[in-house]
Amino acid sequence: MIPSKGYAVHNSKDLLAPWNFERRDVGANDIQIEIQYCGVCHSDIHQVRSEWGPSRYPMVPGHEIVGNIIKVGNNVKNFSVGDLAGVGCMVNSCMECSNCKQGEQQYCEKGKTIWTYNSVEADGKTPTYGGYSNQIIVDENFVLHVSKNLPLDGVAPLLCAGITTFSPLRKWKISKGHRVGVLGLGGLGHMAVKFAAAFGAEVTMLSTSLHKEADAKKLGAHYFCLTTDPQQVRQLKNHFDFIVDTVSAKHNYDMYLKMLRTNGVHICVGIPPEPIQLTGPLLLGNSRSITGSNIGGIPETQEMLNFCAEHNIVSDIELINIAYINEAYERILKSDVKYRFVIDMKTLK
Repeated sequence: MIPSKGYAVHNSKDLLAPWNFERRDVGANDIQIEIQYCGVCHSDIHQVRSEWGPSRYPMVPGHEIVGNIIKVGNNVKNFSVGDLAGVGCMVNSCMECSNCKQGEQQYCEKGKTIWTYNSVEADGKTPTYGGYSNQIIVDENFVLHVSKNLPLDGVAPLLCAGITTFSPLRKWKISKGHRVGVLGLGGLGHMAVKFAAAFGAEVTMLSTSLHKEADAKKLGAHYFCLTTDPQQVRQLKNHFDFIVDTVSAKHNYDMYLKMLRTNGVHICVGIPPEPIQLTGPLLLGNSRSITGSNIGGIPETQEMLNFCAEHNIVSDIELINIAYINEAYERILKSDVKYRFVIDMKTLK
């Protein structure tokens, strides 16, 4: 076992605090990564506080991980010591079912997707610990190549916020000529704006906050709609081919369905706390659709990282000392961050 250190909670009411623990030894197919940066995702808070069902404790959160490879197993072929590497939301799966073979390991049909933290290794007993730590050991098949040409701290959130928005845009082949509305300007929303604009679409930011207009346009949005203004909302009736909905709070789906053209698609990547409520005829009458998307598989995540390297796309971040993590959580809950906190792991003592 490999002695490691990080920040952990031991129950749902705990504050994150330093914790020493052990990781498994590097196996023949494993890669050991010295973590340089780890993004802070809102889902970290949900799981730390056991808001998505019972969590496993102790818990070391973090699934937006980038760093240097310091050791590789004997069977590793595609990575070398010294390479930059990334780890996202999952670290293993069955690799045998049709979804896994197609590179969609997050949808493993056997239910054997192993998440980067708050999960259990393939042996059925060893807990997984995430990126709020000095190092991680991961199977080669779930490690990603990271370009040296991008700022590494800005790359970290791409491993969750980036792929969560890139994947549905790619799936629906969004490109020049499409009109895309992005609902919500946070960690997910700001990446959706960047990607949709990079794909050539006409992008409109949909927000309840007028002060976000300037930022949205700096990120690449062409237009802005204040969704609390009925006149602005009416002007967008039957307007969009796609809406990327990043909002996790309760909101009015009918209002946004009316903004879709015939055959338009409302893509949900946020997770509201309550069941979605909508009016059936708004879907049927114009052949509109509402769909969801969950992160992305390993091949698609690598494609996303390559695309970002080619187009100089990273997340807008606020770099923090790990000792600030509990304050950062409170600020996330107040939407007080542009647009993702990233922990500088050099500050882990």
